[in-house]
Amino acid sequence: MPDALIVCPEAPYPILGGGQLRTACLLEYLSSRYAVDVIVFREPAAPDPRASLPANLVRSVQVVDLPYHSKSPAARALRNLRRFVQGTPPLMDRFGGFPLPIHRGYDVAVIEHFWCAPYLHALRGHAARIVLDLHNIESVLLERSAAAQGSFGRTLLRRFAGASRRSEAKLLPRFDTLLVTSEDDRRTIGAGVVWPNTIPYVPQPQAQKRDHIVFSGNMAYHPNIDAARHFASATWPRIRETNPSVKWRVAGRNPEALRLPPEDRVEITGALTDPIAEIATARAAVVPLLSGSGTRFKIIEAWAAGTPVISTTIGAEGLGATPGDHLLIADTPADFAAAVTAVLNDEALADRLATAGRQHYEANFTWPIAWKMLEEVGL
Repeated sequence: MPDALIVCPEAPYPILGGGQLRTACLLEYLSSRYAVDVIVFREPAAPDPRASLPANLVRSVQVVDLPYHSKSPAARALRNLRRFVQGTPPLMDRFGGFPLPIHRGYDVAVIEHFWCAPYLHALRGHAARIVLDLHNIESVLLERSAAAQGSFGRTLLRRFAGASRRSEAKLLPRFDTLLVTSEDDRRTIGAGVVWPNTIPYVPQPQAQKRDHIVFSGNMAYHPNIDAARHFASATWPRIRETNPSVKWRVAGRNPEALRLPPEDRVEITGALTDPIAEIATARAAVVPLLSGSGTRFKIIEAWAAGTPVISTTIGAEGLGATPGDHLLIADTPADFAAAVTAVLNDEALADRLATAGRQHYEANFTWPIAWKMLEEVGL
């Protein structure tokens, strides 16, 4: 059996978010064709990833322990100041510069995330084919995030976006294969094989709808923070006024990062045990993103759940969705509130969006479809 290596900045199991879903999909595919070794980075005090990776998927797991990294506001500010001065893309410094424990040659090596792309040089003498899996285009993500910030944050993030663009121009052409999430991302970098974000196939839940809308995701991810705060201040008051019984549920990891004002009709939960089953109970899924790159798992999960989706244009990009068919698109608070209200008050519209979204998920965004695409590109 040929040999494969995956280098990833976070353990793909247990699956707690979109990045892990993408890496886990790739790992399950490779394990059916290769003897797979994994090199994974671990934060201090984090569980041993060797305990969570399924033994039937991997031959070995090597762990690179990261040094202590304070998360206090002062420490974060100092790190970002240093990055600003040095022109270093965020997270590339966090995961860079460690000796990788490589003990054999490989037919293929896959690096997960742009943050770890510089390890290309360490792998070049050990792998016949080196693949970079781009979960996002970092320069695009940072540039868009800058637009949603105040003057200081905008200056900082634009500096980081420029640093990322320079690193992308230097590193991306040196990989044998680039995997990107969408045709939009492929056009942005002018190269790559489109390999979409997907989730395992799940039967559509038969859930009783409750009188709430849902926004789901990792609440420590700054596009989600910006989206939730803007929605809370500009859009939710309009929905709350015209729909006096509906509640807004904010669901996902790290809810403490949001710091939204308390409100009796806003429920902020932690991580969901079964996101799709929970989303299926909502009358609508809202995706009011103002920034981002790649494609959004939260929309794919809502489609799988049979829940109608209202999104901004940025939120829905790259998914091949037809506005008015698979979801509704709205880019201003007034339009977004009106679209949510239309779904809440028009059962036929809600059912039509839910059915078309579910069909779009089944046709394009399941793991078996993703595995077939990898096979077609000879991975």
